[in-house]
Amino acid sequence: MSRNRSGPSGNRLTLQRAGWKQSVWIRWLLLLLFVFLFYISMASRFVPETYNISLGGVSERDIKAPHQYTDEKATLEAQEKAAEDVAPIFSIVALRNETLLDQIFARIEQLNQDDQITEANKVDIYRREIPDLVNRYIDAFVIANTGSAAYSDTLLEEMRKVIASQLYKVPEETFYKLPRLTVDQIAEMKTVGRDVVRKLTREPLTEAETGRTKVAELVNASSLSLKTERETVQELARLVILPNKFYDKQATEDAKVEAKRNTPPVLIKQGDVIVKAGQVITQDIYDRLVAMELLKERKTYWPQLGVLLLSVLFTLGIYGYGAMTAPADVSRERTNAQWLMLLLIFGLNILMMHLVALTHSEQWPFIGYLAPVALGSMLVTLLMDLNMGLVSAFVFTMLASVVLNVRQDNLFDFHYGFVAAVVSFTAALSIHRASQRSAILKAGIMVSLFGSVAVLAIGLIAEEPERIRLVQSVGFMFASGLLAAVLVIGLMPFFEITFGILSDLKLVELSNPNHPLLRKLLTETPGTYHHSLMVGNLSEAAAEAVGANGLLCRVGSFYHDVGKTKRPLYFIENQNGGDNPHDRLEPKVSASIIIAHAREGGQLLKEHKLPKPIRDIAEQHHGTTFLKYFYYKAVKQAKDQGVDCEYTEDDFRYPGPKAQSKEAAIVGIADCVEAAVRSLNHPTVEQIEGIIGKIIKDRLDDNQFNECDLTLRELDRIAVSLKETVIGTFHSRIEYPDDKDLKPREHKEPKEKLS
Repeated sequence: MSRNRSGPSGNRLTLQRAGWKQSVWIRWLLLLLFVFLFYISMASRFVPETYNISLGGVSERDIKAPHQYTDEKATLEAQEKAAEDVAPIFSIVALRNETLLDQIFARIEQLNQDDQITEANKVDIYRREIPDLVNRYIDAFVIANTGSAAYSDTLLEEMRKVIASQLYKVPEETFYKLPRLTVDQIAEMKTVGRDVVRKLTREPLTEAETGRTKVAELVNASSLSLKTERETVQELARLVILPNKFYDKQATEDAKVEAKRNTPPVLIKQGDVIVKAGQVITQDIYDRLVAMELLKERKTYWPQLGVLLLSVLFTLGIYGYGAMTAPADVSRERTNAQWLMLLLIFGLNILMMHLVALTHSEQWPFIGYLAPVALGSMLVTLLMDLNMGLVSAFVFTMLASVVLNVRQDNLFDFHYGFVAAVVSFTAALSIHRASQRSAILKAGIMVSLFGSVAVLAIGLIAEEPERIRLVQSVGFMFASGLLAAVLVIGLMPFFEITFGILSDLKLVELSNPNHPLLRKLLTETPGTYHHSLMVGNLSEAAAEAVGANGLLCRVGSFYHDVGKTKRPLYFIENQNGGDNPHDRLEPKVSASIIIAHAREGGQLLKEHKLPKPIRDIAEQHHGTTFLKYFYYKAVKQAKDQGVDCEYTEDDFRYPGPKAQSKEAAIVGIADCVEAAVRSLNHPTVEQIEGIIGKIIKDRLDDNQFNECDLTLRELDRIAVSLKETVIGTFHSRIEYPDDKDLKPREHKEPKEKLS
């Protein structure tokens, strides 16, 4: 359980320490600012600007498309235009006209060999049957090809109609010539006729007359010598020469459908001017503005509500996760100063993403990868902790997929979102244990490498990746990691100074022995310097045993006694066995000199602009402890003089304040332990345990831990850690009991355990 007894002075200090950093109203204001920041960062993508424009009015300014938009009406018009531009399709039908001529000659040959029929009757039969042979041949062809894949039904119907309209009428005198033809003449005429018909129907004919006009020339050039034969063949050839190229309605309709399908949608790209200043608002323009939700009179607030809810979710996620993972130590909880710093980091990172998004163009389509998204995760992890760095990385991932989504095909751009996730989490995980500034550059290189691999993977997955575009994307991503590292290195001092943040990087810098104060401590008070190093070792191990900041304890220990440089010889570790000035001073004066070193150390640290946590350790490591030696010396002197002592115990106490953090309390304990153990010539393990226990118990009974939230269990762990570290540090001086002195005994729990 916690032993936390606070008096009135402790309450006042707690209230003073809280101030605006713990104010509930300030906390709510900061959360509202988070919501506002997220809203304005996403509203420009999700909520288009609206305009007060009426039909028939004049636009006072250029209106640009807030996002890519498909103009349905213009697309439909383009499709209709494409269909209209499709030329009528004519298909060729292979009628094999020479076969029809063969049938005619076969009928003539058959009928001429029949002696039972008179010539006059034969003429009547020819007059009736020869034209009918053409119709029957076409009908048979249509029936044979109906439903086939070769010709559509509409094409066959069109063929029948066109042929019927272009049928050749054989002259009457030709029918009188046919009965007089002999078998030999028919055979010769058939051969010539087939050649002529085949030659003339080889070419596409939309008009039969085109081919029929060439018949006479070809027949006259043939081997036929008799005029009657030539004239008869000409007429029969003209009869069977039919058009073979017809308008294909079905193919034309299919082509129009295909043209519509292949017509690309009419896109209004983001940033395109859809209405120019001074332009009259026609119905088409008005309808387009309505469709794009750009009119105030048709404005809907659902997108705004959606963005607001999303902003609230982001804020609650960050705050909830941050509160859940806050350190248990009250002195290190999430203060309003930290939330304000986090707000500034988010604002800075979002601003950088928007600036990069503004540079997007057709020439640089992948410049979004240049955005230093990892900047925010790095700063949050370094200035706060890994938990906040991870949750911030998630939010930055979502924001990057929105802010960098310049194409507006979807609400979130997966490409940028995935890459942002890779670089943000890589940044947080690679830098959370950084102890040197160079680690930031190394983390930036890690971000560049992992981000480049992510970009390369996405680029290779895309269909037919362009080499130039791929190289451009990877190059931007690699530069992004380095840019983020440079910005972090430049911004870290600003946040550290402005918010009093003492990062591990800053602590490591302050631990450099070349720091002016440490060099002053080494040259002017070498004993105190060595003592401070020992205290640093003890306090760091003890702090890590209870989950406190071990590095802060170590560095704070280096500076905790810097005030002794004012009067170095008044402190025993710097006297080197020489005269002790306190032997010649009044106890109250000696006590004042000793007490002053904490206050003077704080002032000296402030003059050198060291961070407040370091100053707090210097001022608070003695708390309000009691200088017993000088008090009892004063009492003894008064007794020897036969008078009452004019001083009280309060006159020999440090002014405080008491330790306000675990780190200050631990350094104070380690300070006393190191001094006490160093004063022993040959300490034993039992002596060390007794000294540590007594120091902690005295401070506990003196209420020195009331304001730092140290529990009894933690004090017990601190005692164990200090014992182990002291034994390891002063190993050569510690006397261990001989084996013969060790007696087996039953282990018993102490009656009062520091837990």
